[in-house]
Amino acid sequence: MEIRPELTLQEKLHILADAAKYDVACTSSGVDRRGREGYLGNSVAAGICHSFASDGRCISLLKILLTNHCVYDCKYCLNRSSNDTLRTAFTPREVCELTVEFYKRNYIEGLFLSSGVWKTPAYTMERICEALYLLRKEYRFNGYIHVKAIPGAPDELLAAAGYLADRMSVNLELPTRESLGKLAPNKTQKAILRPMRMVSDTIAEHRLAIGKSAQMERSASTRRLGGGIFAGVDRRIGEQTEQGLLQEERQTTADRERFMLPAELRRRDLQRPFVPAGQSTQMIIGATPETDYHLLKTTQHLYQSYDLKRVFFSAYVPLNEDSALPAIGTPPPLLREHRLYQADWLLRFYGFQADELLSEERPDFNELLDPKCDWALRHLELFPVEVNTADYAVILRVPGVGPKSALRIVQARRHGRLDFPHLKKMGVVLKRAHYFITCSGRMMYHTPIEERYIARQLIGTNEKENWQIRHQNEGMFRQMSLFEDFRMGA
Repeated sequence: MEIRPELTLQEKLHILADAAKYDVACTSSGVDRRGREGYLGNSVAAGICHSFASDGRCISLLKILLTNHCVYDCKYCLNRSSNDTLRTAFTPREVCELTVEFYKRNYIEGLFLSSGVWKTPAYTMERICEALYLLRKEYRFNGYIHVKAIPGAPDELLAAAGYLADRMSVNLELPTRESLGKLAPNKTQKAILRPMRMVSDTIAEHRLAIGKSAQMERSASTRRLGGGIFAGVDRRIGEQTEQGLLQEERQTTADRERFMLPAELRRRDLQRPFVPAGQSTQMIIGATPETDYHLLKTTQHLYQSYDLKRVFFSAYVPLNEDSALPAIGTPPPLLREHRLYQADWLLRFYGFQADELLSEERPDFNELLDPKCDWALRHLELFPVEVNTADYAVILRVPGVGPKSALRIVQARRHGRLDFPHLKKMGVVLKRAHYFITCSGRMMYHTPIEERYIARQLIGTNEKENWQIRHQNEGMFRQMSLFEDFRMGA
């Protein structure tokens, strides 16, 4: 498995952009850094204009791997060491030239840089830091950069990357130690959670140093999240060992002797905030048998304990033949991925807890319904809700009612009684909400409050949308190519 350095830059781009398409990067910048004289680009809060491919992947950033060479042999990964794949790598300067040239042509507004593990985590992270440093200092690029941290790399390199990038992410990959050991034998939760903890602690320290709250700016409902299957995991992972981990640490110590990072990065005193857009992570779904309940409990704990901005879910696309994985040709669980994203939204902005949405007795969502409707049908004893008298928090939990429309309801009813036409004008989605609300004691239709009946009606309403989500890729997962001219689907 040798790297082919003689390939042209365009050939490298075809290989390494395609290899990066399974990394999720569909986020807004999350920072407010305006343009500066003598620099290229900016990262104002709405400055990253996202486009989405037919499979839902974000393609607004130049999304590439530094290399698709990897010493690890994760069973689910296309770039695993045992695959007979053409391997190549960018030099740090090539990453800079591509980013700047594509930016000048208005193809992109930022960079998403990830990598396979090249030789060692320390060596890989050093090359990434070199690319980011050149991009910021020599090429004077002021735009958005999202970089993947390499678990196992020294803290000094992770810190250097954090002062140069806007967002960092450490992929959890799989939610349990057992699944990780089964499909990714070279990785441990210790190696993954350690840099995640380091990033979250350094973000908190930086915010305190500049006089702000150590907590990231997230919704109040997210800050209340607690519990989870990882409770006490930091204590337990100390008891775990990985074969070869001590040897790798000794190699890392030896590598430090030849690190040539600029002094300003070693001092960590750049005049830049540390990871201003926060950190995120990604979990693969469908490759292992975890339930939705398990995934949501893990997600909830990550938000609370590691102060993450986002947890992303990636429907597993069968790429490798292995008895431990779904067979090649198995459809990716796109609808399940969609439902988990909706449930994640409920955790972050609607005040729900994972234990409310699901339970050990009913551990999976009904994929044909959005999670809020699924929850409401499991708790019909709470409905119907009278919109003219109910509290804001109660109205917010009605399917079809969002934070803005709930606030409008509470404000508008001070001036008079509300009816269904009023609710429609306020943005309430009545095709879902009308089963669960009353106006002045009356329902919109004479609907029986019965789970099976309402479920059939809601499934019929969502049938077209569900079909589109399941068939949005039609067997062809691809991100936008910068060399082809094709129109994105609406």
